[in-house]
Amino acid sequence: MTHPYLAGPRPRAFAHRGWHVDDLTGMENSLSSFRRAVQEGYRYIETDVHATSDGEVVVHHDDTLDRTTDGAGRVSELPWTEVRTARVGGREPIARLADVLEELPDTFFNIDVKADNAVEPILTVLRKAKALQRVCLASFSDNRLARLRRAAGPDLLTSMGPRSAGALWAARRVPFAGLAVRGQVAQVPRSQGKLTVVDRRFVAAAHKRALEVHVWTINDEADMRALLDLGVDGLVTDRPDVLRDVLRSRGDW
Repeated sequence: MTHPYLAGPRPRAFAHRGWHVDDLTGMENSLSSFRRAVQEGYRYIETDVHATSDGEVVVHHDDTLDRTTDGAGRVSELPWTEVRTARVGGREPIARLADVLEELPDTFFNIDVKADNAVEPILTVLRKAKALQRVCLASFSDNRLARLRRAAGPDLLTSMGPRSAGALWAARRVPFAGLAVRGQVAQVPRSQGKLTVVDRRFVAAAHKRALEVHVWTINDEADMRALLDLGVDGLVTDRPDVLRDVLRSRGDW
């Protein structure tokens, strides 16, 4: 059966870390940026999580607070009572994942689990919120994804880690390589260095196995159109305004 996360129409448009295109202070991954994305018509939001030293799951990209907040220090080494005092862009508290899921109950989230200590806490949050059906968990660690799958069971949708994505890429020419793929969604860059990752053969290899291809992070209109012409199933962008216009022009919004 199709996971509810993948039941909606394609191509899927993902607002990368929310809608922060017109905010020079950098409000990425803030609750207000998520609200704005939903208000602008987005159903899918890409975001990231860490866990504090006492197991609170917070929406934040970096290991430390320093770049996007007025706080400092490594998230995993700080208790929630301290992390909650940091302000995104100097003005808005870091959000807990539980609060985001509660406030936006009809929104789908693609969540990059950034640290090993967040594996059990995020599953606890998702179960309590009854949100397993509207998230896809991602990670750059195949081992972390394996832990998430084992702990959550078949109700959890995950993307592919680097090894699985590499196996799918190899399956373009060596079909049996696809046997090593774990995860239902290939979320990959268009290229890696000089290597083209997403081409027509890669998309065909994924679709042959009933897998989706989501490409990140695509901000240029011409690139968006070229990838959509290849048949990719989703685009992740820091320019949700541009992507919306592109999809509208194609009758796909």
